[in-house]
Amino acid sequence: MRIVIAGGHGKIALLLERRAAARGDATGAIIRDPAQSDDVREAGGEPVVADLEAVDAGELATHLTGADAVVFAAGAGPGSTAERKDTVDRDAALLLADAAAAAGVRRYLLVSAMNVDSPPAPEDDDSIWAHYLRAKKAAEDALRARDDLDLTIVRPGRLTDEPGTGLVRLGPVGGEPPVGYGEIPREDVAAVLLALLDAPASAGAVLDLIGGTVPPAEAVAALTP
Repeated sequence: MRIVIAGGHGKIALLLERRAAARGDATGAIIRDPAQSDDVREAGGEPVVADLEAVDAGELATHLTGADAVVFAAGAGPGSTAERKDTVDRDAALLLADAAAAAGVRRYLLVSAMNVDSPPAPEDDDSIWAHYLRAKKAAEDALRARDDLDLTIVRPGRLTDEPGTGLVRLGPVGGEPPVGYGEIPREDVAAVLLALLDAPASAGAVLDLIGGTVPPAEAVAALTP
């Protein structure tokens, strides 16, 4: 499998690149800063230098040719402005979709966030966090409206840098019983993403994800009959 990851130097992305390389998959890591290339290579990925806030879909599509799937794991990051929540967390996710469609890549995994269905209204909360949730929700809605993607959305709980436990709780948003809110190590998020890439039948799902008691592959397998 060849996977192209937007936000390829992010913590989840680097962990996903390591896991993919360990089993023989190829990963292209879209990064803005060429200085991050060595970190990507050390993780087993192939650096793809492209600024998601400046590149157009046609140029980005040239880097997706031959890919089996794309993963959007980019983010403006802590300390960024509300404007960059829109240009990265929202607009870049849509740009990747346009590029994937142009390159003939249907499989798309979006790393989103819990609570995006009920962000504060702009008149009630103008915080950066609220902007982030609204940007993520807008990205989800726009991607779900398309018919040219096999889309899976993953909404992890509070991310930590603790070592992965290899155990998760994964389930559809609105499912019974609900997954609930909790923490999850980024390493376990990466493991779930890789398992979802092996499960095309998970396309169309919107999934909550926290730490739990089930190995990622089993949790993903339980999503479909």
